[in-house]
Amino acid sequence: MATPEQIEKWNEELRGKSPYAIAKWAVAYGEGTTLVSTNFRPYEAVILHICTQAQPDMKVLWMDSGWNRPATYRHAHEVIEKLKLNVEIYAPKITMAHWNALHGEKIPVPDDGDSFKQFSYETKLEPFQRGMKELAPRVWITGLRRVQNPNRASLDIVADDPNFNTLKVNPAFNMTDSDMEAYLKDHNLPNEWDYFDPVKADEKRECGLHVSPSAPATGSGL
Repeated sequence: MATPEQIEKWNEELRGKSPYAIAKWAVAYGEGTTLVSTNFRPYEAVILHICTQAQPDMKVLWMDSGWNRPATYRHAHEVIEKLKLNVEIYAPKITMAHWNALHGEKIPVPDDGDSFKQFSYETKLEPFQRGMKELAPRVWITGLRRVQNPNRASLDIVADDPNFNTLKVNPAFNMTDSDMEAYLKDHNLPNEWDYFDPVKADEKRECGLHVSPSAPATGSGL
């Protein structure tokens, strides 16, 4: 694990760098084990394009909840083909149909207590944890951005991630929605707005992938 002094130094050095330069730094530091995660939510094509420019064969961990809408699956395969992504798909051990048969078709919400915790774990956290354990990246690149929610606004470009014992790097951290739109246009990349996260209760909630083990979940996404 990196020391707090190293993290602070790296953030100071990278704050003025472009997202591409940050991704290149992450690739170099990862020494062949850098990974980017995605769920193909809106604007994900941006971070995936940045990463493939930095390392064309970078592993892409797609945590497919199995609850995506048809438009998202079509979008995902369009991006995979366009960018020639090196995708590793991790899915829940229980399918949507299986869950619905056992628990009914109502998706649990945070007020449902243990039912929601079980749903969140089985649908999102367990497959992602399994993927991170098996792929074992030294560096985990994400699409986290400052503007997404209050928790993320308090983060930075580089951080140690104790959940997965890896260095987390966020190349697009300082990009605004306008920046993302411009990037998509400049590089002729598709976007998709019908994305659905079954674990997401509201726009400001973390699903648990980007919070410390002792912190409450307060937003969504990878």
